Amino acid sequence: MKFWQVDAFTNEIFCGNPAAVFIFDQEPSAELMMKIAKEMNLSETAFVIRGAHLKIRWFTPNAEVNLCGHATLSAAHILWQENLVESSKIVFESKSGRLAVTKNGNGYTLDFPLQSPSHKWEYLDSISQLLRVAPEYIGSNEEDCMAVVSDDAVVRSFSPDHQKISNLSERGFLLTSRDKTEEFDYIYRSFFPKLGVLEDPVTGSANTCLAAYWSKKLNKSNLKARQVSERGGNLDIEVVHDRVLITGEAVTVFTGLMKLNGDGQ
Repeated sequence: MKFWQVDAFTNEIFCGNPAAVFIFDQEPSAELMMKIAKEMNLSETAFVIRGAHLKIRWFTPNAEVNLCGHATLSAAHILWQENLVESSKIVFESKSGRLAVTKNGNGYTLDFPLQSPSHKWEYLDSISQLLRVAPEYIGSNEEDCMAVVSDDAVVRSFSPDHQKISNLSERGFLLTSRDKTEEFDYIYRSFFPKLGVLEDPVTGSANTCLAAYWSKKLNKSNLKARQVSERGGNLDIEVVHDRVLITGEAVTVFTGLMKLNGDGQ
């Protein structure tokens, strides 16, 4: 079984967020996809199923997720690289509905649902203890909890307590602030210990929530964001009504072959 590993939201290998991409003509069992994701041991492995419509599913090393940005971008990158699609626009069917990816001069643009966060002030004490500083805002889009702080040094130097983050009801924790250098509108980091991903290098789907907040806060629809993880990655963001357009580049790192039995196990 041929597969690819792609670094997303970067144009350099060993940067951005790595994802594995597998392409099947028939949908494999969830058990097999979970086994493959564990074997790849990346924050996400994308499974594309070709048929009357393209379908995509995403797995971390220990769970299937409802939405993933960098693995979707990686999958689209491979479909175009391998000349498996002719159009400059790909539409995937997913657990989060129809997701479009467009190829353009700036890389690839994901068309994702905007998920405005709701206040979660009941988390104030626990998040303040986690950050050792009181946040300006705490919100949730039911998938992830986000905390906004006034000092970007808090984001850059944050040392996570993974157990406390796991105690949150959401799947993950997003920490964000304005960028004091003003090179970007906002910076952020993402943590998903429940999913076996202690810190995600570049989380595209986080911006379904972050962009909703920062677009309203800064009163602008076009934003530049950077995830300040060790690997790091840049994202161009545009909020259009109830959608968020997330643009980034991708580069293929390597191609491999995985040995599967004849029954697909």
